[in-house]
Amino acid sequence: MRSVRDWRLKTETHTLSEIHPHTHEHSGRDHDEHTRGLGHLVRDLFAPHSHDAKDSLDQALEGSRDGVRAVAISLVILLLTAGVQALVVVVSGSVALLGDTFHNGADALTALPLWMAFSLGRRPATERFTYGFGKAEDIAGLAVVGFIALSAALAAYEAIHRLLHPQTITHLPIVMAAAIVGALGNEVVAQYRIRIGRRIGSAALEADGLHARTDGITSLLVLIGAIAVALGLPWADPVVGLLITAAILIVLFQTVRSVGQRLLDAVDPQVVAQIAETVGGVNGVLAVSEVRARWAGHRLLAQVRLTVGGDLTVAEAHKVAELAHHELLHHVPNLSDAIIHVDPDVPGADPHALTAHHLHAD
Repeated sequence: MRSVRDWRLKTETHTLSEIHPHTHEHSGRDHDEHTRGLGHLVRDLFAPHSHDAKDSLDQALEGSRDGVRAVAISLVILLLTAGVQALVVVVSGSVALLGDTFHNGADALTALPLWMAFSLGRRPATERFTYGFGKAEDIAGLAVVGFIALSAALAAYEAIHRLLHPQTITHLPIVMAAAIVGALGNEVVAQYRIRIGRRIGSAALEADGLHARTDGITSLLVLIGAIAVALGLPWADPVVGLLITAAILIVLFQTVRSVGQRLLDAVDPQVVAQIAETVGGVNGVLAVSEVRARWAGHRLLAQVRLTVGGDLTVAEAHKVAELAHHELLHHVPNLSDAIIHVDPDVPGADPHALTAHHLHAD
């Protein structure tokens, strides 16, 4: 089925003599990226960027390395946080802090499948896995969902059990301190994971960052519960445990939605529009009739159908397609590769008449 939209140039038709890959005007966004400060200029001097297939692969591998680094650092921080909280749980008997410890422990464990996925994603494509192993990252998102669901179940069980069998909470100042440690540790991890996840285009890593942020909020709930117990409300501790369970379930829903969309190849419509706009602005492109995109882990793949003048030679049409490919690699973040299909503009003729009955078959 053809694209639901047709992006046509609003300017006059360009001739092939106007086509030159080094004279195309950069977008404002690209200009901003190249003028962000002395540090970036110095870095570019030692690691200049280019946009051929090899460099796109290098950028994807760099993203994998950043992902591995992010989950490794997060694992250490969250294990330390959960360890401190676990010791305080043993001393105090706080079920709210126990639920928070479950949540932090589960969040730490999610780093393991993500670590494996990022490492697997760095392997080159094979004859069987021709697109590489980037999808392992999205599958790891399912493990994240599983750990979150498990932490919710454990937190709910302990909170309900404590409501039915009340227990005195001791060492409240230490519980409060452990809650603060949990909030700070999780927020540090959340900001780091979300930043890296968004930069490299990893939905699983970003979802895990949002999970850590909610962990920080639940730690603050533990603090509130401890204060309430200190004020003479012993039932506040298990009630906070139930609130933590509810917060975990909200994160679970958000994570399922995010990971599910990625597994179904959902792409932000703004990304599709950016691809169409970028290709539509290339000299020699008369129209952009189809744009498709999908994620393979944190690598974005695109497929574009464009129209060029019907009087161009094969070499000339290929040059237009190659220029469009170059511009996409230059302007679309996280784009690893794009397949460009060229249609000739021949009045009164359908360039796909031979296959039309296949394309429109029910």
